Amino acid sequence: MLTLEHLAALRDAYRDALDARVAEFEIGGRLFAFNSRPYLMGVINLSADSWYRESVCLTVEQAVQRGRALHAQGADLVDVGAESTLAHAARAEVSVQIAKLLPVLESLRAAGVLVSVETYDPAVTQACLKAGANVLNWTGTDEPEQFFELAAKFNAAVVICYVQGRNVREVGDFDLNADPIAPMESYFERQIKRAEQIGLGKLIIDPGLGFYYRNLQDSATRVQHQMKVFLNTFRLRKLGYPVCHALPHAFEYFGEEVRCAEPFFAVLAALGKTDLFRTHEVPRVKAVLDTLRVF
Repeated sequence: MLTLEHLAALRDAYRDALDARVAEFEIGGRLFAFNSRPYLMGVINLSADSWYRESVCLTVEQAVQRGRALHAQGADLVDVGAESTLAHAARAEVSVQIAKLLPVLESLRAAGVLVSVETYDPAVTQACLKAGANVLNWTGTDEPEQFFELAAKFNAAVVICYVQGRNVREVGDFDLNADPIAPMESYFERQIKRAEQIGLGKLIIDPGLGFYYRNLQDSATRVQHQMKVFLNTFRLRKLGYPVCHALPHAFEYFGEEVRCAEPFFAVLAALGKTDLFRTHEVPRVKAVLDTLRVF
């Protein structure tokens, strides 16, 4: 059971990280003042394989409608993906991804909605940034320089995801460490250095808690790992950049109340000083964060 004693011990062990401040920058002409308040990223899945049914949109019209609704509900960004990250999901050809993404992206940008595109493919990245995507949600690890150069060229921000593998679809067993933050910190330091050498300073780091590693299928192991990382998030902020978390589901524990899972994990993420919350449940998570800010 998570207790105040756990939180106090965490505070005492890493006091030097508690007051860390992170970079603030404009995305699509809007300032993201990460040191002042948290931000929300809503989700649109264009793949029928995505299991979170409320976020799946199989037509352009549905996707645009959901994107506008998420924006109205309080999403500062809308993240759009055309390939599911589920291990058993079919791979989506690059041409198919681009054909699905571009009309949704262009329509949402025309409506004034800031758009993030989730991909690990350079061709998809280039097509979407050229069409006006504001953020690259990069879920790969290969050849980072080409992705950073594209983002810099189009003045876009990049979410750098922590992936143990070539990309989110090519992962095996997760290397579980007693302290999961240490390897993440090392990985992000290397990627940040590469990005800064190119002149890219609009960076957000994401520990990748929603990815489907083979040895994290046991619910207790997975949720314990996720909770630990959420509460330790403030330590990653010492790297100087905001931290994004994709909020998980814990279906095994929440069952029919699975739509309450992301708001629950949002509390832990907020306690850890998360800057950007990626969620399928924007109004629920917004209500939680707004309530926490009252204190």
